[in-house]
Amino acid sequence: MSHDTPHAKLIYMANQISKFMESKPTAEGIAGLASHINDFWEPRMRRHLFEVLDQGGQGLRPLVLEAAGQIKRPTAA
Repeated sequence: MSHDTPHAKLIYMANQISKFMESKPTAEGIAGLASHINDFWEPRMRRHLFEVLDQGGQGLRPLVLEAAGQIKRPTAA
């Protein structure tokens, strides 16, 4: 992954949460990752995450992609 992409820090943060949640059973890890992002990421950050997801999720760990359906998509700014 290139670190000069506009969303590089956000991808890094999502992947760090994913690495922690990957130690749990899959369903629990997915729920935990989505819950953490929903609880602690402001709408702007989640909007940027969905920009990455909508473009194929390049650079995101598989658990982030699996959790996407449980992450709350913010309404347009």
